[in-house]
Amino acid sequence: MESAVIAATGLYTPPQSVSNAELVEAFNTYVANFNTEHAQAIADGQVEALTPSSVEFIEKASGIKSRHVVDKAGVIDPAVMTPRIPERPNDELSIMAEIGVAAARDAIARWGKDASQIDAVICAASNMQRAYPAMAIEIQQALGIEGFGFDMNVACSSATFGIKTAADYIATGSARAVLVVNPEITSGHLNFRDRDSHFIFGDVATAVIVERADLAEPGQGWEILGTRLKTQFSNNIRNNFGFLNRAAPEGIGAPDKLFVQEGRKVFREVVPMVSEMIVDHAGDLGLDPTGLKRLWLHQANINMNLMIGKKVLGREPLEGENVIILDTYANTSSAGSIIAFHSANEDFASGDTGLICSFGAGYSAGTVFVRKR
Repeated sequence: MESAVIAATGLYTPPQSVSNAELVEAFNTYVANFNTEHAQAIADGQVEALTPSSVEFIEKASGIKSRHVVDKAGVIDPAVMTPRIPERPNDELSIMAEIGVAAARDAIARWGKDASQIDAVICAASNMQRAYPAMAIEIQQALGIEGFGFDMNVACSSATFGIKTAADYIATGSARAVLVVNPEITSGHLNFRDRDSHFIFGDVATAVIVERADLAEPGQGWEILGTRLKTQFSNNIRNNFGFLNRAAPEGIGAPDKLFVQEGRKVFREVVPMVSEMIVDHAGDLGLDPTGLKRLWLHQANINMNLMIGKKVLGREPLEGENVIILDTYANTSSAGSIIAFHSANEDFASGDTGLICSFGAGYSAGTVFVRKR
């Protein structure tokens, strides 16, 4: 069985950013317009008045201060409040493939090898813009990669599930190197008219190259010490949008066709599940979790990350031990833990260990323990 390494990572960040203040201004204008338009029905008790949002509420609840989006104008227009992304002809690169290719090219440049040495492409993300053909195959073609590609969706855990799958292909000799791409246009499934969630998500794309250890450059990359996946069914995070919606026209446009969650239930159930999974996996690998140099966790909510970090390390994490990129990227679904890893690992010395970890809808969770080569 061949061992695998994370040889390189890449990142594409959309140039447009929306601050909490801009988001709140748009939301509160929508709320004021709605309450005025439905004033009589609200007075009669037939309609519930909407409550304004605030910058303070958002930052306390999530730790988010801004987010990158592929279309700012539509998001902050109170009459629109959704990104506007024009359809493209079938012979043009799709927008998700476009940002995925940008992140992949960044990873390939850091890798220092030609894309022809990659044998497989996995597009692992929460929301694909179409059912088929696979986004991975489109990315594969754009990069000039032979071999095969396919899409996979395990919500916010898609990236770690993709890394695990890539490492398995390496182990069995099915591939020399695998490209895992995580394009996330999460603004497309976010209900910007929902006070409890209108601030959560941002857009981004990340990429990871997983390579056979004996082919990797000496000292380059991260040895994958172990990977573990877990799923447990829950309706507390859900999106019911899909091709069968047309067969039930009475539900088209309903709130459940966008992202919905029971945030407090998610917090109570996911934090202990993930914390125990990390500690148990570390023990099975012969690692002391309290000795990990860094945690690169899924970026959903700062309070969840701080609590998981404390449970895993057995104390309050020191500055830099538990990487937080929520303030500028917000929740980017599957890409969050990869952004954290990509942006905060250059100070590692050979032999230092860390953890890439995801958790999200499903529930789903993935752990990837790595050691600097």
